[in-house]
Amino acid sequence: MFENLSDKLNSVFKSLKGHGKLSEKNIEAGLKEIRMALLEADVHYKVTKKFVSDIKSRAVGQEVMQSLTPGQQIIKIVNEELTNLMGEESEDLDTTGTSPASVMMVGLQGAGKTTTTGKLASYLKKQGKKPYLVPADVYRPAAIDQLKKLGAQLDFPVFESDVKMKPADICLKAKVAASKLGCDVVIIDTAGRLHVDETLMDELSTIKKSIRPSDILLVADAMTGQDAVNIAKSFNDILDIGGVVLTKMDGDARGGAALSIKAVTGKPIKFIGTGEKLNALEVFHPDRMASRILGMGDALSLIEKAQEVVDTKKAAELEKKFRKNQFTLEDFKDQMVSIRKMGSFSDLIKMIPGMGNNKQLKNLNVDDKEFVRIEAIINSMTPKERSKHSIINGSRRKRIAKGSGTKVQDVNKLLKNYTQVMKMMKKLKKGGMRGLGRGMLPF
Repeated sequence: MFENLSDKLNSVFKSLKGHGKLSEKNIEAGLKEIRMALLEADVHYKVTKKFVSDIKSRAVGQEVMQSLTPGQQIIKIVNEELTNLMGEESEDLDTTGTSPASVMMVGLQGAGKTTTTGKLASYLKKQGKKPYLVPADVYRPAAIDQLKKLGAQLDFPVFESDVKMKPADICLKAKVAASKLGCDVVIIDTAGRLHVDETLMDELSTIKKSIRPSDILLVADAMTGQDAVNIAKSFNDILDIGGVVLTKMDGDARGGAALSIKAVTGKPIKFIGTGEKLNALEVFHPDRMASRILGMGDALSLIEKAQEVVDTKKAAELEKKFRKNQFTLEDFKDQMVSIRKMGSFSDLIKMIPGMGNNKQLKNLNVDDKEFVRIEAIINSMTPKERSKHSIINGSRRKRIAKGSGTKVQDVNKLLKNYTQVMKMMKKLKKGGMRGLGRGMLPF
């Protein structure tokens, strides 16, 4: 999402690094470029003005002027100010108070409110909570059906809403039902509109007074830019929301909403939606997002993603196989499956510190469907072929290609890359680092 902004900011930093010493004049020139980059990213103009002013007050002072590496110091200042702009620290969902706690999901139609309700339930389950889903949009039967399907898919109980019931009554009865089932968090999917109107706000205010929710999350579409900020302000003025969930953060929008919402509304972004899958909801960390924007990677998020999909026992077994040169094609396939669970390969590369500004990797267009082809090819092999790839001759390659719906060239490519990985592991075992850059990618 922040690719254009990242490119422009790093261009400014590169220019500033070219100066032995920074003067007020070249700092001013750099700040002008930063201002333009933020405005082009659709950051609110008042937010941009204050942001640049805050950087200037620090950059033109002795903090930079007497620095041995002024260019690096500017990057440090921008990083810290970006973090401050987005809220300094992450803020989790508030589920305190009487049990079951209730969370209202509010927002306009099309922002992804119902899907986000399911994602939030999945997140809470990982935190040891027992969610209860409540469809309270009586104007769209499809929304009720969608939440019921999500509940069945995720194995969460869903309240049996009726379009003839009043939304506030649904919420009150749902809390009683949730308590009987031993659920500790009620997540309410409220009605939306195409735009903010008095009727919608009156209904949401009534629900709020009836159930006194522990938290109210506004679900806003990040792709709408400044509209998302304006919507957040409107909802906050009337409902006093607890925070925001920005959906579609994996899209190609300019990202101004993420940088503006906290400054305009005073309320934090608590979660971001990073894909269509029901596990694609992340806690929003301002410091990590600032690092991503500046191309510094996000090692902590990468580690957390890995911890979610990696079985420590299997990892230990895999390490032994590496040491004994027993890493088979079956193991290779298992690793590809784990990587796919972590998300888009292109996004994972950007999380590795130092890789965000690597031109070769940045321009690498990774087709995640390649992992599907790799899995199909290996699945088309016999157990013996997977354990001993050297027996795969020409006729076997033709059979494998036909069985997997691929070409012989695809099979050859996979075997070549697998061999390169094995060579890389041997070099690692010997402590050699030269040539490890190649052969790591399975395509």
